[in-house]
Amino acid sequence: MAAWILMLAVISDRLKTVRSRDFTMKDIVHLHPSTTPHPGGFKCFTCQDAADNYECNRWAPDVYCPKETRYCYTLHTMDDGGGSVSVTKRCAAPEHCRFAGCAARNGFQVCTSCCEGNICNVGVPRNDSGAAFATSSRVSSGAALRPAALLYVFVLWLFIDFSKKKKNRNF
Repeated sequence: MAAWILMLAVISDRLKTVRSRDFTMKDIVHLHPSTTPHPGGFKCFTCQDAADNYECNRWAPDVYCPKETRYCYTLHTMDDGGGSVSVTKRCAAPEHCRFAGCAARNGFQVCTSCCEGNICNVGVPRNDSGAAFATSSRVSSGAALRPAALLYVFVLWLFIDFSKKKKNRNF
């Protein structure tokens, strides 16, 4: 049984496609609010003209958004090779999230996105499909099962089922 668990741990590590300088939900779980300053209070990553997403998230202050805001806004500027030039993130009111998408400006690709949910702006938009308005569940509501977790459950189910069948054959 220990061998199965070890094998599943190795497989799940191989399934991860996160770049080393990207933040994951595991990195930000500690930011989950235990108490909020007002009903519906939430947090966004916030920074102004950071060099890239990692630098923005790394130094983002851990503060609640003002009551009049509802979304997390991200502005990502990239060079023609797709490299980050600057990242700006902040809390935003609904009127600041009417336009999301990417456009070429002054030789740069500029993508904006908004999302709804506690610290939902962990990533940055890189193209039109990522530059959208998104509603994400709050960290406290429980994230959907990830593919690695589903793989664990499936393999565990197969192992238990196989063990039962093998046990029944021996009797």
